[in-house]
Amino acid sequence: MVSKPHGGRLVRKLSSEKTKERILDEKEEYSKVQINGGLAIDLENIAHGVYSPLEGFLRENEFQSVLDTMRLPNDLPWTIPIVLDVDEKELNFGIGDAILLYCKDTPIAEMYVDDIYKYDKKEFAQKVFKTTDINHPGVAKIHDMGKYLIGGEIRLLNELPNLFGNYTLRPIETRVLFKERNLKTMVAFQTRNVPHLGHEYLQKSALAFVDGLFVNPVLGKKKEGDYKDEVILKAYGTLFNHYYPKDTAILATVRYEMRYAGPREAIQHAIMRKNFGCTHFIVGRDHAGVGNYYGSYEAQEMFKNFPDLGITPMFFKEFFYCNKCNGIVNERICPHPMEDREYFSGTKIRKIIVEEKEPPEYFMRKEVYNTIKNFNDPFIGG
Repeated sequence: MVSKPHGGRLVRKLSSEKTKERILDEKEEYSKVQINGGLAIDLENIAHGVYSPLEGFLRENEFQSVLDTMRLPNDLPWTIPIVLDVDEKELNFGIGDAILLYCKDTPIAEMYVDDIYKYDKKEFAQKVFKTTDINHPGVAKIHDMGKYLIGGEIRLLNELPNLFGNYTLRPIETRVLFKERNLKTMVAFQTRNVPHLGHEYLQKSALAFVDGLFVNPVLGKKKEGDYKDEVILKAYGTLFNHYYPKDTAILATVRYEMRYAGPREAIQHAIMRKNFGCTHFIVGRDHAGVGNYYGSYEAQEMFKNFPDLGITPMFFKEFFYCNKCNGIVNERICPHPMEDREYFSGTKIRKIIVEEKEPPEYFMRKEVYNTIKNFNDPFIGG
């Protein structure tokens, strides 16, 4: 049975062509707020139900509830504030007004302003990221936000250009696809990396217990040193073509700006995949982490606080290659000491790619490595 959307109903906040035409004809009558690409993608995720039950940006009581309790005021689990910030100079509108949100020259959405409120940036950072260290990318982003937040419902008018439309499926589409293929239990795997053998073993271990696998790479703004979107997709496309069952393994992207909020973001990622129709969600080591701000398995521990989440987490210890076992295993099934283990270090994999060395067979599929090697520079900011 495909999971119910979070909150029981899949949100759809898309303008009809007739309404869009009317709004655009009258656009000079609206107050305008400029937003960045990350907020435009948040709007897209609200409108297509990825963020169900949200119908817009959080109002003050919702924002404070999420910070304090990791739940919406109706007690529904929600861990990451989805908010729209503005500077004081942009506040040429009031509560009750309809405004237009622009990304560059494109009107992205109409918004009904229900709330305008100040917020404490240090409290926001500390509660979501467990730190106020400006070196944390999420904290740095809060530091650069405007003085006010505005809350209210939205209606999507346009979307940012999507270079990977052929890999894009919305929750309303994945739910139909899962049902058509009779995939009653689906496990989701989120990634922002190219696949190595550890990932493959993790995904296939999970697939052994459910009907289908939904690999859902995150596209959008990430941190320097992460893989470029096109590299991740090409690498996974190669892996799927050669090593995954075609009827039960599905590859589709989600546009989303990573927050790097560790345990809190792991819950949010599970909710998003619940809205896509998944019944299970893989939580591995250091999920949504960055630097040393969170414990290796702290994200897995966080799920104990949410027995009512409505999607089943699947916890895995880190996979590694054991020279004694002569295979890929993890500490739950391997009795051998550390010196016999070779871990799938992201730094090690990057070094192999940069130096154009052939990776060991137990590290990465040769076809995947060759795909990555075809890119002059596969890394952001490289």
